[in-house]
Amino acid sequence: MPELPLRLGLTMWSHSNWQQSFYGKGTSSAQRLEKYAQVFHCVEGNTTFYATPSPSTVNNWRDATHDDFRFTFKLPKAITHQQLLSHSQAELKQFLTVMEPLHDRIGQWTIQLPAAFSFEHLERLKRFCTHFPADFGLGVEVRNLVFFNKGDEEKALNQWLVEKHINRIIMDSRPVFAATPSSPAVIDAQQKKPKVPVHAISTATHPMIRFIGHPDIEQNIAFFQPWLNKLPDWISQGKQPYVMIHTPDNVQAPELAQKLYGQLQNLAALPALPAFPARANDGQISMF
Repeated sequence: MPELPLRLGLTMWSHSNWQQSFYGKGTSSAQRLEKYAQVFHCVEGNTTFYATPSPSTVNNWRDATHDDFRFTFKLPKAITHQQLLSHSQAELKQFLTVMEPLHDRIGQWTIQLPAAFSFEHLERLKRFCTHFPADFGLGVEVRNLVFFNKGDEEKALNQWLVEKHINRIIMDSRPVFAATPSSPAVIDAQQKKPKVPVHAISTATHPMIRFIGHPDIEQNIAFFQPWLNKLPDWISQGKQPYVMIHTPDNVQAPELAQKLYGQLQNLAALPALPAFPARANDGQISMF
C-alpha cells in the first residue's frame, strides 16, 4: 500500500453519539474500532493514559485494525504526571510489554507532560527516552510556558528533539478558547485544555497537530487556514504529518475532520477519505 502523505485521526474511536452518523445501525461497541479504521488513518490512544489495558484488549485492538492503521498511544499518567518520568523504567517496561502485539502499528508513543514539567526536568526527559528501542517513534507534548518563550529553554528542547528525531507535538487550542463558554462541554474544555502558543515547528518526520475545534464547525475554517500552508510544505519535504481533530464534546469530530481534510485536498495530493460506514451502508457518497 502506498505511503500516505498525511494521517488524519480523532482523539477516540468509540463514541455513543456516532452510532447513527458514523458507524451505522446495528454496530456494536466491539465493532466501533473496526468501523473507525475503515475511514481514518490513525487515532490518539487516550485510553492508555488512564490505565494499561489487558493483554486480551490489546489483541482485540490489533484484530480490529489493519496493517496501515496507526495508534499514537499516550504513556500512562502514572509515569508522565505522577512520577514526572522519575524512577519509572520498570513501569515503562511493563507497559511496553503489554502493548507488544501492537508495536508495529504505533505511529508514535506520546509522552504528554504536565505544566509542572519544566526546564529543570529536561535532563530527566532525555534519560527517560533512552529506555525506548531505537526504532520506536516518539512524540513529546510539553505544556509548561517556559518551552514556548522562544528563549534558551525552548531552543534547548527543540535542538535536542531534532538531534534525537523526536516529534514535538503541537497543540492548537485557539478555536476552542475563541468559543463562548455557553455549554458544559465548552466550559469543561476551556478549563482542562492547555492554552499555549502555537509553535508550528517540525523536529522530526511525523509532526503531530492536535487541533481542538470550535463547536461551530464552520468557524474552524479560519483557524485551520495557517495549516493549509504549513502541512503541504511539510509533505513536500518528505514528512508525514499527523492531524488529530478534537471538538469540545467530540460529537461532531468526524464531520469536522472530514471537512478540514477536504480543505487540504485542494492543496495537496491526498487520497480521498472513504465514506463514513453509516453513509456507505445507505448508498450515500462522502462529500466535502
